[in-house]
Parts: sequence; C-alpha cells; structure tokens
Amino acid sequence: MLIGEYKTKLQEKNRTAIPKRFRDELEGQLIITRGYEGCLIVLDKSRWEKLIRLIETRPLTNQDVRNTKRFLVGGAAEIEFDKQGRFVLPDVLVEYAHFENELVFVGIENWLEVWDLEMWQTKIEQITESAADIADRLSSIAL
Repeated sequence: MLIGEYKTKLQEKNRTAIPKRFRDELEGQLIITRGYEGCLIVLDKSRWEKLIRLIETRPLTNQDVRNTKRFLVGGAAEIEFDKQGRFVLPDVLVEYAHFENELVFVGIENWLEVWDLEMWQTKIEQITESAADIADRLSSIAL
C-alpha cells in the first residue's frame, strides 16, 4: 500500500527520484501523468490499465470522457530510471504542476501524487480547515 509523504528536490534537467519505499511497492513499468488540482500522479502499469479500462467503459460520444482521456492519457509518459533511480520529468508536466525546487511524493493507497512543496502545503491547509465538513459529507454517503 502506498502511504506517507516524502520530500525531495527537483534537480537539474528536471530530474528527480521516486522515494525507494514507493519504488519498492510499485511493480514494473511506471506511468506519470497530470493529476487533479495541480499535482502529478504516478501509477504502475497494472493500475494504469485498470484506470484506462474504467474510462473506456464510458461512451466516446460523451465530452467528459473525451476530456478525461485528453487530460490523463494525453499528458502521460513512461518513467525510465537511470542507475541512481532518478528519472526525467517531461517539461509539459513540470509546467503543468508548477514545479520549482522542492517536491513532495504522497502515497494515496493505489497511486502517488507529486506536488510542488508550496502547493502541497496550501492544499493540506485547505483540507485541514474543512476536514470536519468533509467527514460529515462522507458519512452521509450510503455504502
């Protein structure tokens, strides 16, 4: 299970490394793409294929389906590691996520989110401020 937060740096030429703890949990080829709310997401190939199958069950005639495919698939790249376990983030993803210097990898059970440190701090403050309201809304959802 992918859990926890790990800080790292964005190095020259957009290089970074997925924390070893997360690399050990993920299997085989990894995919990185745009995530929601300004982060990037990382999934292994099997989780990526499950996500794509879920999207493909919806009709292509639906604009939200097409836009979701554009957003996720159009921005996706396979991660190729060097001997030190680093990889190069594509420029388009660095620009999308507004990466500057410090990054945070966050394990969200089945995927990783990669955030610019300042954006993550802002996001977690927003979540913290509304945590009780979120819990109330979730408790009203029938299981």
